[in-house]
Amino acid sequence: MSLRLSGGRRLQSPPGQSARPTPARVRLAVMNILAAELPGAQWLDLFSGSGVMACEALQRGAAGVVAIEQDRANAATCRANLAAVCQGLGRPCSAEVLQRDVLSWLRCPTRGEATAGSGGFDLIYADPPYRAELYGAIGAAIASGPWLKPGGLMLWECSSTAVPDIPSGWGLVKLKRYGSSSVLVLNKD
Repeated sequence: MSLRLSGGRRLQSPPGQSARPTPARVRLAVMNILAAELPGAQWLDLFSGSGVMACEALQRGAAGVVAIEQDRANAATCRANLAAVCQGLGRPCSAEVLQRDVLSWLRCPTRGEATAGSGGFDLIYADPPYRAELYGAIGAAIASGPWLKPGGLMLWECSSTAVPDIPSGWGLVKLKRYGSSSVLVLNKD
C-alpha cells in the first residue's frame, strides 16, 4: 500500500497487515478540524502505526511529536517517516518514537513529565485496534496523568459501527463520521 501525505509527500508503508493506516479522507478532515490548534502544538500519537497522523500534524505546523507504537517494525517505519518529514520542513521540529505498550506507558506519570515537559501535550490522537476496547482505559489514564495541557484536546479514531462511550471526566466536543471510521474530539470536563 502506498501512503501519501495531503501535501503529496510519499511515506513508507508499514509491513504486512500489522497496521491499519488512517484513510486519507479522515486524515484531511482531522487536520481541517484542528487547523487552528496545530501551529506550535505538541502532539502525542498513541498506537501510531506508520506515523502518518503525526506526519500530517508536523506538516500542518505542530512543533513536536511523540509517537508510541508497540510493534517493532511499525515503530521503525514510523521513525523513518517522521525523520523524513522533519528533514523536509525547513523549520525546527522534534519527533520521538517510543516502542512501548501504550497503556503501560501512560500509567507511568513520570514518563509524561519527561516526554511532554511539565505542561503536557496540546493534542493527543489515539487510534487503537478498533476491537480492542481500549478507549475507556486510554481516557482514564490520560485524565489521571500529566498528559494533556489545560484546554488541550484528545481525539479518538474508532469504527463507525462501534463508537465508544465517553468516559467520566471527558466532554464530547465533536463527533464526525467518515464512512467506516469516526473521530471523536474530547476535552476534559
